[in-house]
Amino acid sequence: MRNHLRFMAGALVVTTLLSSCASSTMLQSTPPGARVYLNGEPVGVTPYQHRDTKIVGSTTDVRLEKEGYETVNTSFSRDEEADAGAIIGGIFLFFPFLWTMKYKPAHSYEMRPLSSLPVAEQSTAPATYNASLPEQLRQLKKLADDKIITQAEYEQQKKKLLGE
Repeated sequence: MRNHLRFMAGALVVTTLLSSCASSTMLQSTPPGARVYLNGEPVGVTPYQHRDTKIVGSTTDVRLEKEGYETVNTSFSRDEEADAGAIIGGIFLFFPFLWTMKYKPAHSYEMRPLSSLPVAEQSTAPATYNASLPEQLRQLKKLADDKIITQAEYEQQKKKLLGE
């Protein structure tokens, strides 16, 4: 009976320690459905649940791609939040200290549509149609309102469109 209890206690400790080694994070994008590449390898589409057992300080490169949107290149590291289970496990065994930090629960990325390039960049892009002057002014105003271009850039481009 005593051996059985020791076995159960040991199994509980080992299970707790091993589960403390893993960390996960949800990768989200606006809009959803972007292709996710981790360290250059395709792994799925957003929203995507990532889970690994990397040690503290490990960095994962992220690339998000979606047709009609600028590619997002970023990374996240396993040093964003403390992991209490691994810290407690580290008191009993040294190695769990390698997993004392974990990822934030979620990482959210906003993707910019290709059509929202600043007006200066749009002039070098191939034109698909010629918008009317009022439409061009509305688009320019939206870029300024969305803080994609500065107020000074807005005024400069507005003058250029109006021929001032």
